[in-house]
Amino acid sequence: MVEILSSAFMQKALLVGIIVSLISGIVSVFVVLRKMSFIGAGISHAAFGGVAIGFFTGINPVITAIVYCAATALGIEIVSRKGKVSEDASIGIFFASSMALGIVLISLSKEYTVDLYGYLFGNILAITAGEVQISMVVAVVVIGLILLFLKEIYMTTYNEEIARVSGIPVRAVNTMFLIILAVSIVISMKIVGIVLVSALLVIPGATAKLFAKNLHFMIATSCGVAVLSTAAGLFISYEFDIAPGGSIVLTATAIFLTALFLKRKR
Repeated sequence: MVEILSSAFMQKALLVGIIVSLISGIVSVFVVLRKMSFIGAGISHAAFGGVAIGFFTGINPVITAIVYCAATALGIEIVSRKGKVSEDASIGIFFASSMALGIVLISLSKEYTVDLYGYLFGNILAITAGEVQISMVVAVVVIGLILLFLKEIYMTTYNEEIARVSGIPVRAVNTMFLIILAVSIVISMKIVGIVLVSALLVIPGATAKLFAKNLHFMIATSCGVAVLSTAAGLFISYEFDIAPGGSIVLTATAIFLTALFLKRKR
């Protein structure tokens, strides 16, 4: 373990992994409570279109993906609310069109092969100093917003009618959470990849819900599961020379199954 931590790239990977784990751990709680797993999967795959725009225009793919995913999240919400289209149908439409846009733009771009693989399947060991800074800024903003509006987010999650009667701007809170979800997905994609990022936003919260006593306990447990999964997954990937993204998600899955077994045994 000392040898692993002495490597500069592993130190950087572990730092970013912990930062992103705290973000995904908190967001995961509300994704699970709001039953938004499918929306998370749709937005995460829509990130492919945002990344492709970055490669095509020469802009940092993380920035273009954040803007694109936020727009996609709002688009899903508007289409399902104002249009005569169900939420799952609108997710499917944006999911497919974003993937198609990504494929078209990538086919037109000449510089994408290695970097694109990292975004699709994760490449935490290749995190740059700039991405570390972006992750830290996003973590402060996302965690700060959730803690600042924790009561409002929880109330709209629990019962929108009660929240509305209490004077909480339900639509504004839901819109804010969708943007937070989109940003969290983009920040997490470099760690586990677009293909697997939805797992990191579901498994920690689902594990915490098994032993939930109250909201704060659930958030703390979810963050703990996310951090443990990322740290253990990184060490396992280094030791056995396997893909970090897959290792992290499989570790999180193993923790969930163990928790489920212990819950049933109790």
